Amino acid sequence: MTGIIVDSVSRSFGSVHAVRAATLRAEPGRVTGLVGPNGAGKTTLLLMLASLLAPDAGTIRIGGVDPSEDPLAARRLLGWMPDSLGAWPSLTARETITTTARLYGIPPAEAAARASHLLELVDLGALADSPAKVLSRGQKQKLGLARALVHDPQVLLLDEPASGLDPEARIQLRVLLRRFAAEGRTVLISSHILSELEEVVDDAVFLVAGSVVDAAPAQATGRAWRIRLVGADAARQNADSWQVAQTLGIPVESLGADRGGVLVGFETEDAAALGLHALVHAGLRVSEFAPAQSALEHTFLALNHQAAAAAAAAASAPPASAAPTAPPTAPPPPPAVPSAEEAGA
Repeated sequence: MTGIIVDSVSRSFGSVHAVRAATLRAEPGRVTGLVGPNGAGKTTLLLMLASLLAPDAGTIRIGGVDPSEDPLAARRLLGWMPDSLGAWPSLTARETITTTARLYGIPPAEAAARASHLLELVDLGALADSPAKVLSRGQKQKLGLARALVHDPQVLLLDEPASGLDPEARIQLRVLLRRFAAEGRTVLISSHILSELEEVVDDAVFLVAGSVVDAAPAQATGRAWRIRLVGADAARQNADSWQVAQTLGIPVESLGADRGGVLVGFETEDAAALGLHALVHAGLRVSEFAPAQSALEHTFLALNHQAAAAAAAAASAPPASAAPTAPPTAPPPPPAVPSAEEAGA
């Protein structure tokens, strides 16, 4: 089985440290999400995995192959889908896939059959003979995925694959990614659409300022839950907030509002379950009780807030005081000039 191992990998561009001693694993048969804010180093890391950049330090293994030392062997194992497809605008979708297959050494007849199969797989069959330059952003994303699959890779590196896709296409993408994992492939996906990522990933790696961070402390922090009572609307917001606060024994000022619902912070899922029990037991008719954010969104925001707080604290800290210096002392007097008698003259 072919997986990904990244050990203490760093990459800089001049004075900019894009990736700092990153260590992670992506296992076969699982979809691993690479999550982080803009500028966190996600694309740089993916480019190194795809053998398009060499790390300054650390090691990468794709199924035991070092992409820096043997890029051709690594590229046989992996399918790379960049954020923006660099398609040949004058070629049709079918010709794009066929040409890519031929570059991998696939015979012409097999390449043609492969192109037809993949275009149907990504729902581009009706546009197979349309030039790539007329495709929409979402359709180009589909073509990029088909091109990444042309040589039946065991590892998939996908950078923002859902960008530009309509809701139905995103659902189709989720189904495909879960199917690839079930086939034993390793899927590493970077995306800013965390609600979509939540539906498909088995594991998540969080990258902040180029470093892989431990998400456990952020995951353990409390998060907001949305509580909606039957008949809730803007006019009833204050009354509903008061009822929820009275039932849970918390100050009404601590509650938030969201789309007619009441936002309540719970530290754990157990605490949320007890809160729901109290509301129902008190006779409140609860029509919705759910986290206001997905687990990935909650962790992402918590890590960002922690990083921002740490940066602010570092910026406001007084500079380290220099060691006190002794007051200057007068230079020693010059030696006395001996008299003639003292000199024995």
